[in-house]
Amino acid sequence: MSQDQVIDITRRALFLIIECSAPLLLISLVVGLVISIFQTITSIQEQTLTFVPKIIAVFFGIIIFGSWIMTNLTDYVTELWSNFNAYIK
Repeated sequence: MSQDQVIDITRRALFLIIECSAPLLLISLVVGLVISIFQTITSIQEQTLTFVPKIIAVFFGIIIFGSWIMTNLTDYVTELWSNFNAYIK
């Protein structure tokens, strides 16, 4: 296995991690921002108010994007395993 192959596998894996985590992180970011604006408008200073809505929103995000994330991950692992002979040379 050459150094270029290792770098390519690592690069694709890191990109896949970013690609698969981005929808859930964006959902959490938007919910946190909306709740922060709500807290600012209503002068509520409770710091723990964002946790439950974020958890619920991320849970629904997993329900919506879970199959897409799993498909991407299984496709990548299948590709790695199908090219396994080329990697051990």
